[in-house]
Amino acid sequence: PPVVLRYTFGVEIVFNNPIHRRGWLFLMSTDRYTSPLSERYASREMQFIFSQDMKFQTWRRLWIALAETEKELGLPITQEQIDELKSHATDINYDVAKAREKEVRHDVMSHVYAYGVQCPKAKGIIHLGATSCYVGDNTDIIIMAKALELVRKKLLNVIRELADFADKQKDLPTLAFTHFQPAQPTTVGKRASLWLQEFYMDLCDLDYVKDSLRLLGSKGTTGTQASFLELFAGDQEKVDRLDPMIAEKLGFPGCYPVSGQTYSRKVDTRVMNVLAGIAASAHKMSNDIRLLQHLKEVEEPFEKNQIGSSAMAYKRNPMRSERIASLSRYVMVDALNPAITSASQWFERTLDDSANKRIAMAEGFLAADAILNILLNVSDGLVVYPKVVRSRVMAELPFMASENIMMKAVKKGGDRQELHERLREHAVAAAAVVKQEGKPNDMIARVEADPAFGLTREEIEAELSPEDFTGRAPQQVEEFLAEVIRPVLDANKEDLGQHVELNV
Repeated sequence: PPVVLRYTFGVEIVFNNPIHRRGWLFLMSTDRYTSPLSERYASREMQFIFSQDMKFQTWRRLWIALAETEKELGLPITQEQIDELKSHATDINYDVAKAREKEVRHDVMSHVYAYGVQCPKAKGIIHLGATSCYVGDNTDIIIMAKALELVRKKLLNVIRELADFADKQKDLPTLAFTHFQPAQPTTVGKRASLWLQEFYMDLCDLDYVKDSLRLLGSKGTTGTQASFLELFAGDQEKVDRLDPMIAEKLGFPGCYPVSGQTYSRKVDTRVMNVLAGIAASAHKMSNDIRLLQHLKEVEEPFEKNQIGSSAMAYKRNPMRSERIASLSRYVMVDALNPAITSASQWFERTLDDSANKRIAMAEGFLAADAILNILLNVSDGLVVYPKVVRSRVMAELPFMASENIMMKAVKKGGDRQELHERLREHAVAAAAVVKQEGKPNDMIARVEADPAFGLTREEIEAELSPEDFTGRAPQQVEEFLAEVIRPVLDANKEDLGQHVELNV
């Protein structure tokens, strides 16, 4: 039923869609700020990774791993206590934890207390010898690792879609641009391979950073493990075994060899730089698509009932590519947060990282996830208009073919120096007709009418095949896909085949 809240200042608000979950009332309201990343853009999978359930269930996994390891290393912890901890590993009593945090103003100790309420037999051994960073920092690493796995999967699918597109369009000549001025032709597929190569580089960076992630482990208040040395009565060997055993239980290859109370915040910087790299690649591709859509050569998906403009019914705005650019700028700027946090830490630990870190890392991943969702949608539905593409090439090709035309005339007895000057004059005049009078390029007609060249229209047009001007573009695409991209996709077949539905 609807829930009515009456505030002391006389405002009454009705919530029509309350949700009761685990003793808590969640109000689906419009009376307070909610992040657009959650409401509009990011996937449910990524949102779960950064959810409260994921966080606090991971805390409990860590407490169980610590208790099991301490028992295996000889501390007086019983299997009954561990079984009790395991029986309440996922049913977080949030109400107890929140009430306790209001009293003690400490989130970790509030959850230690709440876990102890559920597990009275194990109450005394929860968090034994650990500091808050044991659960906080190790959980952050675990969450980032899982989030990178999801990012990697989506990035691989973007790579696959672009690889298929590049392969399909590898032979289609298109006008290439430098400085957004007409240059020598390339192919549509070769241009897509440039986007693809940057995403491949991002994948390499992601794999390197992800594979280098390690847990903090159980290092104690200043990273010296003094509390554990005390627990194990000075037994150095048992303390040395503690971290590797915990890491193995959590599925990690190990822990960082040295730390203060926290793992180095340089780790967050490296992770966010990976996301920023993906964002930069996405931004570049989205800019190109927006320009190509303006030229009516390539178009992002446009749904049957989609509205392009509230005022201009005919418009087909590249709203997906614009959204990619917008979110990408956010991620690239967000990468400054962990870098500055890392730089400003004092000695073994300060707490000025916490509030920033809670926001920057989660929001960065949610935004990167949203970017990849849109990229998947766009890459899967790119539309090419070959006739428009060809017409633009042909409008410029007479200028680009001037050397070929000149050499053919020389072979028929013409003077190269004279022909070069005449071509220059014809090109200037033809360009003036295009720019000043808005008429088509008439350079071919001018050359045909000039007796110095002695060429028929058929002989001139024989030099105007766009495919003759794309160099090795098709072969470059084939080689790049065969030697670099396809082996990566073949090695990751289990992660391919993902499609997304955009919320908006």
